[in-house]
Amino acid sequence: MNRIFGKAKPKEPPPDMNDVIKGVDSRAETIEKKIQRLDGELKKYKDQMATMREGPAKNNIKQKAMRVLKQRKMYEEQALNLRQQSFNMEQANFATQSLKDTQATVVAMKAGVKQMQQEFKKININQIEDIQDDMADMLEMHEEVQEALGRTYGMPEIDDDELAAELDALGDEIGLDDDTTYLDDAVKVPDAPIKDPETKPNKNKDGIPVDEFGLPQIPAS
Repeated sequence: MNRIFGKAKPKEPPPDMNDVIKGVDSRAETIEKKIQRLDGELKKYKDQMATMREGPAKNNIKQKAMRVLKQRKMYEEQALNLRQQSFNMEQANFATQSLKDTQATVVAMKAGVKQMQQEFKKININQIEDIQDDMADMLEMHEEVQEALGRTYGMPEIDDDELAAELDALGDEIGLDDDTTYLDDAVKVPDAPIKDPETKPNKNKDGIPVDEFGLPQIPAS
């Protein structure tokens, strides 16, 4: 059969999207460089026409500028189409990669759920409940041991009413003891003089000592 119809040629793999995008971007960049060169020519012609008078020479320069401008517009349209093609391929590439990422996420989630199911099979709920019950019993026994160790011995039996009355009386005494306002008065008392004050005898206008009634004092014999 292969001798009659010939052997089928192997199918070539499809082009890589990223390689195609790089090729299109490279072509767009080449065209944009041409546009920059034409911009330089247009500026030169425009400067020349600004210094020339109206006439055949200026019209000749104007025709050259018009031709360059037409080329520039053609290159601009080509560059715009290439940039749009590159953008569309990038969007398609992004969507394809997003689908691949979603598929990988779903596979990972399925594997995670399967692993959780396998690990859950190793857990015995009844065994966990038994452990909780045993822990509660041990804590209760611990409290009983602590209560037994804290038991007091040799304490006299006292009536609760008597204790309450004594507590009330003790509270009154504590309240009286807490009153320290008398200390404030003691702090405000002025300090006692260290030396005795000097007594100065009263004298009249002539300088003669007088008694408390204003009469001259009789000198002691």
